[in-house]
Amino acid sequence: MANAFVAGRTVLASEEQALVEARARLLGPAYRLMYNSPLHFVKGEGVWLIDAAGRRYLDAYNNVTSLGHCHPAVVEAITKQVATLATNTRYLHEAILELADRLIATMPNGAGHLMLTCSGSEANDLAWRIARSATGGTGVIVTETAYHGITDAVAKFSPSLGSAVELGSHVALVPAPDGRTGDPCESFPRAVEAAAAKLQRHGVRPAMLIVDSMFTSDGILADPSGFLSPAAEVIRRAGGLFVADEVQSGFARTGGQMWGFQRHSVVPDIVTMGKPMGNGQPVAGLIVQPELVQDFGRRARYFNTFGGNPVSCAAALAVVDTIAQTGLMENVARMGERMRKQLRALAVRHQALGSVRGAGLLCGVEIVDGTEPDAIETARIVNGMRNRGVLISSCGRNHNILKIRPPLVVTEEHVDLLVGTLGEVLAAR
Repeated sequence: MANAFVAGRTVLASEEQALVEARARLLGPAYRLMYNSPLHFVKGEGVWLIDAAGRRYLDAYNNVTSLGHCHPAVVEAITKQVATLATNTRYLHEAILELADRLIATMPNGAGHLMLTCSGSEANDLAWRIARSATGGTGVIVTETAYHGITDAVAKFSPSLGSAVELGSHVALVPAPDGRTGDPCESFPRAVEAAAAKLQRHGVRPAMLIVDSMFTSDGILADPSGFLSPAAEVIRRAGGLFVADEVQSGFARTGGQMWGFQRHSVVPDIVTMGKPMGNGQPVAGLIVQPELVQDFGRRARYFNTFGGNPVSCAAALAVVDTIAQTGLMENVARMGERMRKQLRALAVRHQALGSVRGAGLLCGVEIVDGTEPDAIETARIVNGMRNRGVLISSCGRNHNILKIRPPLVVTEEHVDLLVGTLGEVLAAR
């Protein structure tokens, strides 16, 4: 939540202050900056971001460039393709077909259609349209601090955007599966069932349950594995679809598998994807079970001017190739386990650290004052890490969960630096 990090800004150098003032003048009031003291980066290199003074920062926040900044394979693929052809999907081209074939093969049943967009917001918007067409319903069930995008339709079921962005009357919220209401394997499906029944009592037929498979905005909730499978069956019995939003948890982020939902032994009706898909090149999309898109395809032409262009497809193929050929899934699993082990050891020495959770290189650390969430200390830690050259963020309904998601290519040295820096910040409390 960027707003948590802007109070009490420090005095900026004249060049940075000029940039801040130019942003306000040229971009308007809706844009936000991270951290108490804004950062001005001029270069990215692997796990590092480099500012105008040449200082290097370990980027443990940005999960878009998940292979690392300016990854050579992606840079080469983009450069070669943009110098050859950049057009749209209304012409024949091999790249989009190869990408579709490769991604569909990663699905549990090896079936589906790939439809490409430019952003995860667009992908979830398209999933919403398909779900309405396939089910005849309009109701949407999401968790209470979910984030699924910023289009008009999707913002209506993204409660993490805040009270200023109204939820739709067709939207039902369920508690995040964080144990507050009991074992998520039992409580989460029951909550979905109750939400579907509530929608139906108000004359709203459920169209879909959509979840970020790692519940990132809710506080990064990975365990216990398996609770999504009965919840998917609940929404299907109510006439809706189960949509796995993999925009934040996909492309090997959770370690050992390509997609976050695979930890739950569930086959989604629709899988949406984006963010790390092009390692910085805009590309996103969804994979939908064939029978669900038939009616939509007959009645509505789908076209996206830039979604699926050969340059973005080349970038996405480079990402898929790199994950498959360089052992990244195994590295993510090893480094993620190393990071959580060290964080739990740190929690023994510092009472401000509560639960440590996550999977792979998506990790959440609860910050507490006694037993109460401590958003103020969370913001202090995030800014303290930034001042020491390590970038993280926060999430959760109480804004008290450290959100840590370094590039998939991090090494033991980087993990040790991250946790060591957190220890320094905690000691300076």
